[in-house]
Amino acid sequence: MRHLGIDYGTKRIGIAVSDALGTMAFPKLVVPNDANLLEVLKELIEEYQVAVIVVGHSLDANKQPNSLQAAIDELITDLTLQFAVPVHLEPEQYTTQAALRIQGRTSQTDASAAALILDAYLQKHKSNH
Repeated sequence: MRHLGIDYGTKRIGIAVSDALGTMAFPKLVVPNDANLLEVLKELIEEYQVAVIVVGHSLDANKQPNSLQAAIDELITDLTLQFAVPVHLEPEQYTTQAALRIQGRTSQTDASAAALILDAYLQKHKSNH
């Protein structure tokens, strides 16, 4: 079962997709955070037959929702209303920094951060596959 990972940002959205078995995450693409976002996600969900969506949970250093989380919650509501796919939150603290350490700044940094978020979720839920 394929999973879709999302690293939400105010300007860009990083997207990752798992392998068919839902065991490994791969950076897919970075898209602008604009009015076309849900259409792009719809196309990916259909193309990859996504069974689960994992969205980065944006927390501050005290593990409390930060200012970005309200926008993420709106996206989750939109996803839930438009697609018959379960949506889960996965803490995303420092995933962009980790992606930068691994590969440096590239046009795909946000997609790599999404892959790290998705991979963390997949590792936690390994026994459920």
